[in-house]
Amino acid sequence: MTGPGAPFLLFGAAFIEYVFPPFPGDLLVVLGAWYAVHGELSWPVVYAAVTGGAVAGAWADHRAGVWLGARLEHSPVAARVLSVERLASFEAAYRRWGSWLLVFNRFFPGVRGFLFLAAGASGIPLARTLLLGGLSAAVWNGLLLGAGALVAGNLEELVALVDRYTRTAALLLGVALLVVLVRALWRRRAR
Repeated sequence: MTGPGAPFLLFGAAFIEYVFPPFPGDLLVVLGAWYAVHGELSWPVVYAAVTGGAVAGAWADHRAGVWLGARLEHSPVAARVLSVERLASFEAAYRRWGSWLLVFNRFFPGVRGFLFLAAGASGIPLARTLLLGGLSAAVWNGLLLGAGALVAGNLEELVALVDRYTRTAALLLGVALLVVLVRALWRRRAR
């Protein structure tokens, strides 16, 4: 993973993680940190590559969301599943809370791509989306590279740390989604 192609690999891994969420991009960032600690890659290059890849992935998701949002408004299939009122309600809620979701997107493994799709579909401007998503990626990548520097002597320990975080965050996110689903079902049943 060293050599002149390494930054492109890191950029691509960060990009793919946004477009295809199950891809383990964070593990490659950890590996990049390990190589940077050992002097085989430059810290600024690793940081710029992974942050740039994240912003490029956010851009692709946002553009896909704009395309999807335009199709949802005029789709008879979507109209059967999502009423105009529900779609408008979702867009209003996302415009209200979406900025916070974008700021913290890097800390929500597995769903960050969907947050950028929703931003595009809800009409949140691209510049705002990329600014907030870029800030989140910059902080996350700094923390991840810092963690990599702290335990660079033991790559297995670092990978285990990232894996534990990802599992815990996914579990908490799953519980939160379950609570939202149960609450929505409860409201529907109460009507």
